[in-house]
Amino acid sequence: MINKKLAILFSGTGSNFAYILEHLHLRGFEVVVAITNNPQAKGIEIAKKHHIPLEIIDSKAYSNREEFDRVLVDRLNIYNPDLSILAGFMRILTPHFTDNVKSINLHPSLLPRHKGLNAIEKSYEDEYEFGGVSVHWVSSVLDGGEIILQKKIRKDNITFEEYNYTIRKIEKEVLVKAIKSINLS
Repeated sequence: MINKKLAILFSGTGSNFAYILEHLHLRGFEVVVAITNNPQAKGIEIAKKHHIPLEIIDSKAYSNREEFDRVLVDRLNIYNPDLSILAGFMRILTPHFTDNVKSINLHPSLLPRHKGLNAIEKSYEDEYEFGGVSVHWVSSVLDGGEIILQKKIRKDNITFEEYNYTIRKIEKEVLVKAIKSINLS
């Protein structure tokens, strides 16, 4: 089976990155690079442990988002991924990235509700019966690209801690399912 090449971009613990490695890497997909914008990200250890090529591009070293995105796109192009996955990558990307990189994003709310930061908290506290997660194509509009896959969970009669735990659990499953559903031919 021909492996489709994936790039994983993360900023924090790398738990979604680890899940992708466990469920997709060398199973029809190959993670060809992991990129973080945070030199202190715990996910760096995951890349090292699994011998995944790693790029650390400290976003604080650049004077603006456009400059950072130019470097990011140049580095991605070295690895020529079929798909880039923003898995906890905490950056607002410029059109230089969104126009040049085929990428998807995992977001912990039922988009279009609660774009941006603190989506889990906002979703838990809103008036809707259901919350959930979304995987969408990355576009120049923050959390505004076409939805690929969503999964709902009922919010009534659960604490915020239970809700947060469930969102964190299902987001990994939904992300992997979305990646598998995309035709990368």
